Amino acid sequence: MAEGGSCPTMDLLRSEQMQLVQFIIPIESAHRTISYLGDLGLFQFKDLNAERSPFQRTYAAQIKRCGEMARKLRFFREQMMKAGFSPSTMSTGRDINMDDLEVKLGELEAELIEMNANSEKLQRAHSELLEYRLVLQKAGEYFSSAQSSATAQQREFKEHRLGEGSIDSPLLLEQEMSTDPSKQVKLGFVSGLVPREKSMAFERILFRATRGNVFLKQAVVEDPVIDPVSSEKVEKNVFVVFYSGERAKNKILKICDAFGANRYPFTDDLGKQYLMINEVSGKLSELNTTIDVGLQHRGNLLQTIGFQLEQWSLLVKKEKSIFHTLNMLSFDVTKKCLVAEGWCPVFATNQIQKTLQRATLDSNSQVGAIFQALHSKELPPTYFRTNKFTTAFQEIVDAYGVAKYQEANPGIYTIVTFPFLFAVMFGDWGHGICLFLGTLYFILREKKLSSQKLGDIMEMTFGGRYVIIMMSLFSIYTGLIYNEFFSVPFELFGRSSYECRDPSCRDATSVGLIKSHDTYPFGVDPKWHGTRSELPFLNSLKMKMSILLGVAQMNLGIILSYYNAKFFRNDLNIWYEFVPQMIFLNGLFGYLSLLIIVKWCTGSKVDLYHVMIYMFLSPTDDLGENQLFIGQKYLQLVLLFLALVAVPWMLIPKPLLLKKQHEERHQGQTYTQLQSVDDNLEVESHKDSHGHEEFEFSEVFVHQLIHTIEFVLGAVSNTASYLRLWALSLAHSELSSVFYEKVLLLAWGFNNVVILIIGIIVFIFATVGVLLVMETLSAFLHALRLHWVEFQNKFYEGDGYKFFPFSFALLSQYEE
Repeated sequence: MAEGGSCPTMDLLRSEQMQLVQFIIPIESAHRTISYLGDLGLFQFKDLNAERSPFQRTYAAQIKRCGEMARKLRFFREQMMKAGFSPSTMSTGRDINMDDLEVKLGELEAELIEMNANSEKLQRAHSELLEYRLVLQKAGEYFSSAQSSATAQQREFKEHRLGEGSIDSPLLLEQEMSTDPSKQVKLGFVSGLVPREKSMAFERILFRATRGNVFLKQAVVEDPVIDPVSSEKVEKNVFVVFYSGERAKNKILKICDAFGANRYPFTDDLGKQYLMINEVSGKLSELNTTIDVGLQHRGNLLQTIGFQLEQWSLLVKKEKSIFHTLNMLSFDVTKKCLVAEGWCPVFATNQIQKTLQRATLDSNSQVGAIFQALHSKELPPTYFRTNKFTTAFQEIVDAYGVAKYQEANPGIYTIVTFPFLFAVMFGDWGHGICLFLGTLYFILREKKLSSQKLGDIMEMTFGGRYVIIMMSLFSIYTGLIYNEFFSVPFELFGRSSYECRDPSCRDATSVGLIKSHDTYPFGVDPKWHGTRSELPFLNSLKMKMSILLGVAQMNLGIILSYYNAKFFRNDLNIWYEFVPQMIFLNGLFGYLSLLIIVKWCTGSKVDLYHVMIYMFLSPTDDLGENQLFIGQKYLQLVLLFLALVAVPWMLIPKPLLLKKQHEERHQGQTYTQLQSVDDNLEVESHKDSHGHEEFEFSEVFVHQLIHTIEFVLGAVSNTASYLRLWALSLAHSELSSVFYEKVLLLAWGFNNVVILIIGIIVFIFATVGVLLVMETLSAFLHALRLHWVEFQNKFYEGDGYKFFPFSFALLSQYEE
């Protein structure tokens, strides 16, 4: 533990040592204490009032008050977004009391609501006046044209009477014109606007309701108008309906209301029409001025709010989280102190004690808070201190399951093994450079991008930027080993060791090549690429390499199970799980790895398939030409015998020894702990009515049987699963080769600039879309599976729970 509260060196192999502590805090300093602990962010509170509902807790009223203040702040934010303003991220630096803030927020909300109501009234009046002016203009045009038409008819009639009568003159015209004006029927009319999409239905309903005793005239309004009721832009028509009688008028008014048609008064007197248009235009100009002034005033108010909105929001969030935490505390017997319990790292003890002392001094409390550590059998939370580089790797492990308290953490090995296994499948240093440059952009601009809202995919990519850059670096390394740059080989580390027999290299096979130089110093010799022997050679190389890597990683997992058992002082797991597992795995697949290495070193042509198959089918037969070294037959017999012995070694002794320990414990002969920290699944025990523990031997034996079968079968299937390294590496190499030869080289062969440009574009899109996106995702998922299943199931239980401290820095995760 560090002295003086400073953090010790970060250790990712095992989680931080935790302790359960209890605070006894005077009520007058409780709020400030919780606030200071939130700033520190190293204490996880336990809920001591779990049996109470949220409304029965002590500080429910304060939380409700904070919720109301948060609602007002959300209302302000919504209004600012509608007005096109964004809250200022700069803090004003002025502290404000919560009571004053509550009053101020109430006043600002009332003022803003009043402004919005007035603005809505003004906007509605403005929209109505605009529609009224349209009615006056469109209907006025119709009436003026009708009046001019009537005047022309009267003039024509007078001219007809002065002239000589003709047999062709209409008989009724004279009768119509000579009728007494007092006896003529006066038609009424209704004018307004109707939505254009409803105009046809409006006309049909009017015709049917009045049996055709109306005359409807419609005029199209070119531009959409804002509807006064819905405040949305709607395409409308101006209508004038002429009718006769009160019954027809009532029907027309009801139909207008049903169709949402806005009616406006209108006169057929042209002089009054001009006066009304001028009056409406004057009112519109006045309303425009009033609305502009109101919007400017509202904008100034929202800008003033925006300068402090973030500060107020943070203050309310902090206050609400403090009262939520206070509700988790219980009162002591005197009702004058609050009792808190929770988990904290051991290294943070001094920091927490100093924080409690500072809170006592700042709140002028006469009594200080009491800090005491408690002893508990409860499993502590798991806490790894990570930085921005290691966080993403730890998240990969936590997605499978959070490590049990102080269990060996695979995250520290994942930092290297995960990008390396990815690179084995993705190996191409050209693609690796592209991936590196793309990720480098995220890293160089991480400060700016971390404060922005990115899309889901971009957010995920940005969060794993350090994982991806490690994957790209390892891909460059494995690409140099495979000697592939977009599937093209280069002589980067010297000349090839082979030359063609024929100067034209027409028969460029491995048989036709002559070794004329020293062996190529690093990676695959470039001459292998393009030969007919390339695929068999690389298949053999990558398949054997996959087995070696798989056996090595599985051995690492079993070795970590040894360190777990040693750390938790569980000797049974060491002798009856670790030892037989190491013997079984290495007796079969460790021996296969040895044969691969010996074959590589000696250049032998031994068939390893034949050796491994007949090791089981005919272990006593002579190996003949498949013998790699002296004594191989006897070594195989010993390893096969040990592998067979290892199976009952894993299965039988451990349940019997657990039963013996249980019996001796209750006979008082020994006090050996029956159930260790990492063995809780193996012994299911409970207390009966007499207070004794019952040992279910059958359950323990069945569990051990399942564990043994799973390991034996898993040793075979997991080793075969690592062959995905070979398969995906081959697929990536062949896809890259196809894109290069069938797209880029094919376009180059046409000697046409346009076809070459098209070929380059297709090659770029195919490389980015398939190889840099889909293949990256595929290799990532396969590497993830190899770590979660093949590696972590050898030692990792992952049934712990995270340390989630009360911290103001994590407020975004508290939001509902």
